[in-house]
Amino acid sequence: MLWIMRVSSFFSAAVVMVVISPSLQSFPPAEAIRSSHLDGYLRFPAGIAAAGARGRFSFRQALPFRNAEECGGPGDNNTVCNPSFVHVAITLDMEYLRGSIAAVHSVLQHALCPKNVFFHFLVSDTSLETLVRSAFPQLRFKVYYFDPERVRGLISTSVRQALEQPLNYARNYLADMLEPCVRRVIYLDSDLVVVDDIAKLWRTGLGSRTVGAPEYCHANFTKYFTGRFWSDPRLAGTFAGRRPCYFNTGVMVIDLVRWRRFGYTRRIERWMEVQKAGVGGGGRIYELGSLPPFLLVFAGHVAPIDHRWNQHGLGGDNVKGSCRDLHPGPVSLLHWSGSGKPWVRLDSNRPCPLDALWAPYDLYGPTP
Repeated sequence: MLWIMRVSSFFSAAVVMVVISPSLQSFPPAEAIRSSHLDGYLRFPAGIAAAGARGRFSFRQALPFRNAEECGGPGDNNTVCNPSFVHVAITLDMEYLRGSIAAVHSVLQHALCPKNVFFHFLVSDTSLETLVRSAFPQLRFKVYYFDPERVRGLISTSVRQALEQPLNYARNYLADMLEPCVRRVIYLDSDLVVVDDIAKLWRTGLGSRTVGAPEYCHANFTKYFTGRFWSDPRLAGTFAGRRPCYFNTGVMVIDLVRWRRFGYTRRIERWMEVQKAGVGGGGRIYELGSLPPFLLVFAGHVAPIDHRWNQHGLGGDNVKGSCRDLHPGPVSLLHWSGSGKPWVRLDSNRPCPLDALWAPYDLYGPTP
């Protein structure tokens, strides 16, 4: 359990203890836990900050989980096609494995019906299935192999090397990889934790849209593309008649039926081909990795989801990875997008204040 202490302005001489643990169903408004109020008061679990300094480490087994009485069970149908399942897709690779395991752990801790959550793991190394099964013996999941060669020829250089990894583009192919009976999926990045019941996000209405995500219309949308893009009417014209807003592709609810029907995978690939051709001569049209093609296809056509479901940017920018505060408002999901990852900063004894909110879900530790 993590204790966070702050001095209350109401009780000038009293210290108020705020307890944050995996048993919470959602965080209070962010103003109550802004990191600027936490400096000097955070206490990390013993040994977390020095992880890696002693002996051999592995993932501990998560505590057993069960559905609440009002859930009912998924019945005898344990296949991926069970209509009562909430489907969650996430990637697994060695570099971000610790984050992925923590993300899964957080979903299970806060779900009212954890046995009704089915995970779809996208991997380029199928040996990781054994690790997942040892950490979560009760988990319903399936592993899908993503061939890096499928997309390697479409990837161009980015501002951060991690954004160039083929598995970062696996989200583009969910509609092809998952079974046709899976009609909807929640896609989650590996550097986040969910602190609310994932079923609430699952029940989000998309209307006639294919993708739902929190939108940030105050962001400077033009910065996601180069001057070459905006100066070419044929390229910039793709947003004609649309009101495009930035959205983060690390948290999305996707209607796979509509995606398959309208062939969005191929549409994304075509923009990646335009970018690749420009790098070779005419000039690139964006600098980031997998995000811009999504913006080109979907920005202005996204079903808006409450911002509480993606408190993003906690990893800082793509270069320095500096510490960030929470955005104002309630919190259901904390996302360390950016270059700074909580497990790296904790291990190096240089954590940001909000990294303490990730630590309770970390299953990485020394073997007995």
